[in-house]
Amino acid sequence: MKKYTAAAFCAAGMEKVVSNELRKLSQISADGGNEAYAILKSGFGKVYFKTDLGGLYRALLSLRTADRLMLETGGFPAPDFDALFEGTRNIPWEEYIPRGMGLTVSKVRSGSSRLKAETSIQAVVHKAAADRLCKAYSLSRLPSPNKTAKLPGEVKQAELRVHLEKDHVSVLLDISGEPLFKRGYRPAGGSAPLRESTAAAIILYSGWRRKFPLYDPLCGSGTIAIEAALYAWDQAPGLGRHFALSSLSIADKDTEETLRRELTEKIDYNRPLCISGSDADETAVTLARANFRRAMALPGLLNKNFSGHAASGGTGVKINCLPMDKAVPEKILLKKTEKVPEGFIITNPPYGKRLGDSAEAEERYRNMALWGKTFPGWKLVLICNHSGFESHFGRKADTCRELKSGAIDAWLYQYERL
Repeated sequence: MKKYTAAAFCAAGMEKVVSNELRKLSQISADGGNEAYAILKSGFGKVYFKTDLGGLYRALLSLRTADRLMLETGGFPAPDFDALFEGTRNIPWEEYIPRGMGLTVSKVRSGSSRLKAETSIQAVVHKAAADRLCKAYSLSRLPSPNKTAKLPGEVKQAELRVHLEKDHVSVLLDISGEPLFKRGYRPAGGSAPLRESTAAAIILYSGWRRKFPLYDPLCGSGTIAIEAALYAWDQAPGLGRHFALSSLSIADKDTEETLRRELTEKIDYNRPLCISGSDADETAVTLARANFRRAMALPGLLNKNFSGHAASGGTGVKINCLPMDKAVPEKILLKKTEKVPEGFIITNPPYGKRLGDSAEAEERYRNMALWGKTFPGWKLVLICNHSGFESHFGRKADTCRELKSGAIDAWLYQYERL
């Protein structure tokens, strides 16, 4: 069984969470071993691992915390452009890229290397790969990379990325297509959306399990609550979408369909949950509820035999319109009980950039301190881009981790008990 080296891209600071997901996938692989994931290295938003083709499909379908998966097609020393050209041309591109597919080099990253001019690196890599493919397919030129796909999920161009570090180049081929955080349930993300993959990473990093209540009192479009529910229901996040891998020469339709059926059969919407969200914005609440309905319908988009989402209607999940200072667990999370159980507040408060100004955000942070009275004993986990959050909240966090998700620098604060 051929093994491939791949890189899972994620929010910088969440590499350990992605690695843990891969280890868990190794334990639950259906055939008990062929899809095992050997983690090779990790650092600054990337986790490199080795697996077989089935493992690539399972990772695309199942990884909650990765933004993108790239296949490493080659790695070699490149102290100059001649070495870069020859090394790239020696990669067997015809084994990956089929006849009729275009080629683009989308991104270049160079660090501590003699080759620094990104546009020149792009041009050399593209020329070398195209030269190899044209000879393999007896073409005078490759199809234009601007040709659009005609079918849903169809990929008409292969996307490459080039990473140079200390004169060593790694050439990566995208197997995701659309970023993995685009699950398909959130066509509109609200005014200041949190990536689905980052939300999932925060949930897994927090240590939350479905036996505990989870509440997001600033839920916006509902991403945190939805990702928690999908995790608790064992709904693989990629079931409702296509991947670039399926358009490449190494694709295996039978393997993909077998894995999709296996993962769909694992979904259990009847598991009792206690997950809630609320927001003062009625429009956001309406959007969050619609996103929940779409999330539960996703497995049926590519599997017409799936009807499990009708089994329970998503009991145990609520989204309410409520100001954050009115949030109390008795009203939001519990039906009839005398004792308020300890749980998790996981939230992404508005940053004061796209929503309101910094003064409004800081006032909100001060008001959040009231949760200590209404949610005593609960764990608080939040992500925001304000490095001085603790001073406004009035308490130093038990742990603080710096993250970078997309273009946003943020901090993940954890309070073990309110």
